[in-house]
Amino acid sequence: MKLIILDRDGVINQDSDEYVKSVDEWIPIAGSLEAIARLNQAGYQVLVATNQSGVGRGYYDLSTLNAMHQKMHKLLSKLGAHVDAILFCPHTPEDNCLCRKPATGMYEEIANRWGTSLKGVPVVGDTRRDLEPAIAMGARPILVKTGKGAQTMLDLSNMKTIEIYENLAHAVDGLLTA
Repeated sequence: MKLIILDRDGVINQDSDEYVKSVDEWIPIAGSLEAIARLNQAGYQVLVATNQSGVGRGYYDLSTLNAMHQKMHKLLSKLGAHVDAILFCPHTPEDNCLCRKPATGMYEEIANRWGTSLKGVPVVGDTRRDLEPAIAMGARPILVKTGKGAQTMLDLSNMKTIEIYENLAHAVDGLLTA
């Protein structure tokens, strides 16, 4: 079984410092949905693990979050593509939960649900908090420069095993040609 774990905001869709709060604000990054289609065609199960503290902060509710994900599913479906699961943490940093990245809770949930180790599983993110739990779980951390990735590149001290790509499409190119 081939798995890949993707962050959402800044990897699949455009990110915003003001939070992506509505379906209209959920805009795919050019080439990201096509990259997911290529992963599907290559036999990957595509999982999304995303912090969504906007729910906990009251910026949007669960029905709005679900509507954003429905938009993503619909756009992927038009390409003959899909994601196999979306895991999200609705908590704020102050909640000190175990699921909010950089905690490993969502990644542990994936390992448990799929009955597998995450050792070597590609994890694509645009922030340290996406990559740190990947490293802790023995996964393969991949940074994309989209979203907050360009800024994250400036502070990769102690993270020397990180692969870096321009965007999700280029990361998928690297995975599929390796």
